[in-house]
Amino acid sequence: MEKMTQRDYFNAIIAMAKGEPVQVSADEIVTFAEGRIDALDKKSANRKPTKVQAENEDIKTAILEVLAKADKPVTVSEIIKSDERFSGFTPQKVSALLIQLGDKGSGEVVKSVEKRVSYFALAK
Repeated sequence: MEKMTQRDYFNAIIAMAKGEPVQVSADEIVTFAEGRIDALDKKSANRKPTKVQAENEDIKTAILEVLAKADKPVTVSEIIKSDERFSGFTPQKVSALLIQLGDKGSGEVVKSVEKRVSYFALAK
């Protein structure tokens, strides 16, 4: 039997899922799948954050510091005005980072809305 390509293995998996007969044993398919999973793990382990992602981590740290100093929930505008490290940042950029720190991300920040104005504070 000639060497099987990835396409052949994937077609065999599809055929097995449909209940059709295949020329490959289940052990061979499992070995193939484990090899593909290992390759994906190695690829993702070697991935480094981009320059922008690294910069964003520094900005997130600064945002958390500002929120830690605040005695009450604050708006995005108040965060930007509170520290010179945020000069040049748009409210949209800071809001996006707050979302990443909020319940859709790490959960370190909580958002509350009063009269259609969003306020942010550290999660307790």
